[in-house]
Amino acid sequence: MSRKIVFRILPLLFLVSIGPFVGFAAGQTKTDAGKTEQQLIYSVKGPDLFRAYCATCHGIGGKGNGPAASALKVKPADLTILAKNNGGKFPVGRVQKFIMGDEPSVNSHGSREMPIWGPIFHQIEDDQDLGNVRLQNLIKYLQTIQQM
Repeated sequence: MSRKIVFRILPLLFLVSIGPFVGFAAGQTKTDAGKTEQQLIYSVKGPDLFRAYCATCHGIGGKGNGPAASALKVKPADLTILAKNNGGKFPVGRVQKFIMGDEPSVNSHGSREMPIWGPIFHQIEDDQDLGNVRLQNLIKYLQTIQQM
């Protein structure tokens, strides 16, 4: 199976597996078999993307205390201290790699407990691929919730 296909399937499998534990925010649909499947939301705004794709695990405030956090083997990261833990500078490149699934160095993400949102963000809508816009807006939003 190609890496691209695996990266498209894994996030959906993760969401289906934790679906019974939590009620997902925007972007969810029920299939005929009753499984929850993550769909692309139409908004490209950072706060909307965070609520739809990140808050379930990381919490609405980004502290790692979302409703699905207790069902995970590894506690989700506190996204409000990324800059603090990086010498006061927000690690844009590293955050982008985590979201896209290109950061193999962290065990919890290496086992893919965190869905890879990049392929979902790049779903085509109305002949447009707004994946990079979504990614950059989400990263900009994460910058705004940093503790100083």
